[in-house]
Amino acid sequence: MALVYKICPRDLWREAESLGRFTGAPVDRADGFIHFSTAEQVAETAARHFAGQDDLLLVAVAADALGPALRFEPSRGGALFPHLYGDLPLSAVRAVADLPLGADGRHVFPAGILQA
Repeated sequence: MALVYKICPRDLWREAESLGRFTGAPVDRADGFIHFSTAEQVAETAARHFAGQDDLLLVAVAADALGPALRFEPSRGGALFPHLYGDLPLSAVRAVADLPLGADGRHVFPAGILQA
């Protein structure tokens, strides 16, 4: 099973849990889709878009559970990133883990959650 990943502030994810679906972060709603990363992309996503931010979660999602609403589209740099056009149903979530900052200020990814 291929997984895609969403980095999410804890309070926003708790809101999603109460709703039963994730409707996206403000940047997702502004762009018209929910941004995800592959296992190979997520560390760079954290460094680029979440540098220094604490109290984050890493959400692992089964790509095949999202159907045709999940599209891999080129970013500004040309890499293909997964974008979900619609809400994320919590039934597609396979794991949620803390994404703390390490002593060096970079995010520490939980062992065993990242897979291609």
